[in-house]
Amino acid sequence: MDFSFSDEQRALIVLVDEIFAERATPERIRAIERAGGPRFDRELWAALSEAGLTGLPVAAEHGGSGLGFFEVASVIERLGHAVAPVPLLETLVLGALPLAEFASAAQQALHLPGIAAGRTIFTAALNEEVAAPDEPELRARREGDGWVLDGTKICVPAGQVAHRALVAAREGKAVHVFVVELDAPGVERIALETTSGQPEADVILRGVRVAEAARLLADGREIVRWLVLRASAALASLAVGVCEAALAMTARYTKERKQFGQPLAMFQAVVHREADAYIDTEAVRLTARQAAWRLSAGLPAEIAVAVAKAWAADGGQRVVHAAQHLHGGVGVDRDYPLHRHFLYARQLELTLGGASQQYRTLGHLLAAGA
Repeated sequence: MDFSFSDEQRALIVLVDEIFAERATPERIRAIERAGGPRFDRELWAALSEAGLTGLPVAAEHGGSGLGFFEVASVIERLGHAVAPVPLLETLVLGALPLAEFASAAQQALHLPGIAAGRTIFTAALNEEVAAPDEPELRARREGDGWVLDGTKICVPAGQVAHRALVAAREGKAVHVFVVELDAPGVERIALETTSGQPEADVILRGVRVAEAARLLADGREIVRWLVLRASAALASLAVGVCEAALAMTARYTKERKQFGQPLAMFQAVVHREADAYIDTEAVRLTARQAAWRLSAGLPAEIAVAVAKAWAADGGQRVVHAAQHLHGGVGVDRDYPLHRHFLYARQLELTLGGASQQYRTLGHLLAAGA
């Protein structure tokens, strides 16, 4: 295992950091949040598109860079560091990657150029009230030369701003995945107020008609499981950036803030708390990169992903709580940027399963001899 970055990968990270440093400042994010409407910076999205970052995993023939999951995860880390209001994780991980893996040549030619150019925001509608993602209750029935979809998906990432979504649906015992236009007749989006402010939505489909050409031909359960594994790994990578930024803010603050005539960083209890947060951050980083590396290398990654997501949930919570406590009252001031990282970590903790669920998954995998 070699998690070190090549020169090209380092150049990619530098580019992403430069864009976020210039265009995703705390002041800019605060202005977006106070403007009303979805938490989405269209100007930043345009800048990312112009730099080619919306096409990272898209093949060159469709206008992208043709990079792998490790590079995508590295960019997602920087997204978490900036807590930038753009649906980059959703479009790359929930849209471009599964389309590149499972879509036909015609479907790829239809959808991937728009993703690479930043014209199309993609997501995946997988969650339901009770059903597991790979055993959906949303119904698909054949009608003529197409399909009709009925049901509800909840907590759809970027559901308020996405143009298209991959939707898992059941036909009898079979599961299919369709590309659905989210502005199509019969589709209703209900905006959600989320912990982090990310623009999720419940999506209700009532008699939504889709063509046969919108169905991915691979087995739907296989697609969903493949997708959930990579989405979980991407969330762990996002948590790396969230923790890293929270810890860096805390280190700066405790060096500058004085109590009893001394910087807070001179007090032993503060140093110990920061040291514990540093250890947790490095564990989140190592496990997330191991998961991303194994996925990128085409190796079995179920255990690595469960470990990474568990560390992102448990370790991530310890990091942001330490950051809040060491900042005191400043940490909860909404004009100070730390609160965004705390709220992101809170939402990341439970998205696609918290630590307890990951430990259960690990137990099942180990019992099965994985």
